[in-house]
Amino acid sequence: AAGSLRHPAPSAAAAPHSAFHRGRQQNYVPSDVQRRKSASDMSIRLRELIRNVRSCKTQADERSCIHKECASIRTAFKDENNELRHRNVAKLLFIHMLGYPTHWGQMECLKLIAGSKFLEKRIGYLGLMILLDERQEVLMLVENSLKNDLQSANQYTAGLACCAIGNISSAEICRDLSPEVEKLMVGSNPFVSKKAALCSIRIIRKCPELVDTFLDRVGTLLGSRNHAVLLTCLKLMREMCTTDAAMIEQLRRHTSTLIAALKNLVLSGYAPEHDVHGIVDPFLQVEILRMLRVLGKGHPETSDQMNDILAQVATNTESAKNAGNAILYECVLTIMAIEAESGLRVLAINILGRFLINRDNNIRYVALNTLHKVVALDPQAVQRHRNTIVDCLKDSDSSIRQRALELVYALVNEANVKVLVKELLSYLMACDIEFKDELTQRICTVVEKFSTDKEWHVDTIIQTLSASASFESEETVCSMIALVTSTPSLQAYATHKLFAQMDNKTSQPVLLQLAVWCVGEYGEVLVGGAPAGIEAEAPDPVSVVELLCSVMRSPVADLTTKEYTLNAFVKLTTRFASQPRAIALIHEQLNAFSGSMSLELQQRSVEYCSLLRLDSIRAGVLERMPAFAKKDRQAAAAAAVLGGGGSRDAASAAPAPAPLSAPAPAPPSDMDLLGDLLGDSAPAPAPAPSFGAPRAAAPPAGGMDLLDLLGGGPPSAAPSAPPVDAMAMMGLGAPTGSFAPFTAYNKNGLLITFACSKDPSNPSVTTIESSFTSSLPTPIEGLNFQVAVPKFMRLQMTPASSTVVPPNNSGKVTQVFKVANSMHGQKPVVLKIKIDYSSGGMPVTEMGQVDNFPAGV
Repeated sequence: AAGSLRHPAPSAAAAPHSAFHRGRQQNYVPSDVQRRKSASDMSIRLRELIRNVRSCKTQADERSCIHKECASIRTAFKDENNELRHRNVAKLLFIHMLGYPTHWGQMECLKLIAGSKFLEKRIGYLGLMILLDERQEVLMLVENSLKNDLQSANQYTAGLACCAIGNISSAEICRDLSPEVEKLMVGSNPFVSKKAALCSIRIIRKCPELVDTFLDRVGTLLGSRNHAVLLTCLKLMREMCTTDAAMIEQLRRHTSTLIAALKNLVLSGYAPEHDVHGIVDPFLQVEILRMLRVLGKGHPETSDQMNDILAQVATNTESAKNAGNAILYECVLTIMAIEAESGLRVLAINILGRFLINRDNNIRYVALNTLHKVVALDPQAVQRHRNTIVDCLKDSDSSIRQRALELVYALVNEANVKVLVKELLSYLMACDIEFKDELTQRICTVVEKFSTDKEWHVDTIIQTLSASASFESEETVCSMIALVTSTPSLQAYATHKLFAQMDNKTSQPVLLQLAVWCVGEYGEVLVGGAPAGIEAEAPDPVSVVELLCSVMRSPVADLTTKEYTLNAFVKLTTRFASQPRAIALIHEQLNAFSGSMSLELQQRSVEYCSLLRLDSIRAGVLERMPAFAKKDRQAAAAAAVLGGGGSRDAASAAPAPAPLSAPAPAPPSDMDLLGDLLGDSAPAPAPAPSFGAPRAAAPPAGGMDLLDLLGGGPPSAAPSAPPVDAMAMMGLGAPTGSFAPFTAYNKNGLLITFACSKDPSNPSVTTIESSFTSSLPTPIEGLNFQVAVPKFMRLQMTPASSTVVPPNNSGKVTQVFKVANSMHGQKPVVLKIKIDYSSGGMPVTEMGQVDNFPAGV
């Protein structure tokens, strides 16, 4: 009876109550299912996120949108069974691209990689390559997954693993997975083989010692008929040659294979799967040419094998399309790099000549750039295209004009200097103002180097300087003065030409200085009559002096030009000695500038006024300057690099500011190199003794009379005393008095300390032991320590104990030197030091002064 009981059907009144209970029962869903459902509801698609970000009108709206989505992604990542993890990682990559921090999602990439679905692996590997790099320690956790995917039967999975290794693998991962990659290179699947070949490039870069393991695989890859495999194999071969030069010799055995492949590409017919504008696979042709260039460089036998195929490429490749131009360009580079025949080189340069008349500016630029590189190899072949190159100077593109200008400089020689300089002058008239000074200097250099006609040389320099009003160069002044003084037949012509420029009120500083110098030096030639080739009449002395007076009053004449003019005034007192009116004007000018606000002009004027009163010596002092040879450019540049400045070159090369003509000083001693070393000016000549008094004997060449680098003049007058042989004093016994060590130099991790000691019997001699220590993590190599002392001191140095300073203060290097102070007790010991060394492969040069010696030194 009990089993037959049935529950009564709910009444209509109870129906709402039952519905309420059913609703409550539906709310009691298991928590994991509820979380999965909520995570699915919260996750939006990537395209929706992109749409939301694009709809943001302000930066604050974008940040709010990104932060909200990041919170949703974090919540979804907490679910271990998140089926949309790949979607969230994809959104994370987009957020990373916007510049927001995403490091908190790196582990999710590893979870996706460990999954079994290809979709998850693809997003996981993409996130791995974007969000991580080889320095992340978490990367070691993915090594096992990489190994498993390399062994996968799915070619796309293996390809993903190869891409990841080729992009972010560390040296340890490369070393561990190298055998697996090597196996994939020789498989039958070309998709995996090309991926593995590219992956092996990363392995070689990270582990160069493994380059030999891939040598045997190159031949297998070259035997493939798949163009992609051949392309990646060629890149691998070039990387092997770059990593280890010894590989070039071993890879030369594949030259015939490469030549056959290139010949097949050049002579084959239409291939639709590889055709680019009617050319079969230009990418592969370019790579083969690059590899042939590496194999044939410096090897005549291999180069001979390539001559025929290179000639075929150069003649059979169409240049109407850019793909053909790319192949021809690589062919030209290969021909010029290997030991090719002369006819083949001419063919290559002719191809570049055809590039010059192309309407594409990029192709013309490449041609000019390449011609500039090869002009030294075959200058005559490049000279045939000289007119085309000169026409490029008129191009509207400034980069093409600059490249053409560089090439024209390289083409100039004695035979064509007049023609090319004429074109350069035409370009100088029309070029932008920022290029005028550089172009002017180049033209002056070219004319000086290749000119054979002296008068043309002078005319061209004047024309060039007239076209560049702001150009200033002491080097040009010195070059012209050296030319005029060394060529007597040119002196009258140059003086009249330059005077005409000055008479035309030129404001060009270099022209003014040259004109003033020549007028002062050859004034009697100027007023004596016009030479052949000069149509203007000779000026009278008074007008010459008045013109110089106008230069002194000119607001555009700089201080140096006015110094030249004062020199010209005092020189003209002997040239125009029979012209009292001109002499009176000169005296008036000198007296006027005796009270100048410029100390230099004031001093010169006062000294010259005093000199003019000494009639007995004035003529000898103011005679013509002797001819001198201009200092070599390269030697001067080397001295400037060594000394860190160019003041010495300017002081020794420019004769004009030297006010008077005097006997030539004795040749500088070897110790003057210290002046060059520290960038100081050249030693001034010794003060001229009173005329009529006996001259002091000149110091012997190679003596120790050093330039007063520290600015101290000669010792003041003192009671006569027996001469002190300072160098003899340095050879005395070991010193007994010592001082506490002190820091002489401390910069960039290098510390130099000086420990001074003296011999009580000779307190003027100080023995200094310099100690070098380094706090850098790498050793300091090539240490070179140099010292310079003032004129009143003598120096003796011994070699350093080593040229390598150990790192991390783990050792020191010592070097001992002695100084003898002839004015001990009157002037302290002061040194200038220069330190040259190499740190981390980078050369370093430092200079300084040491003047903090302990009292009593």
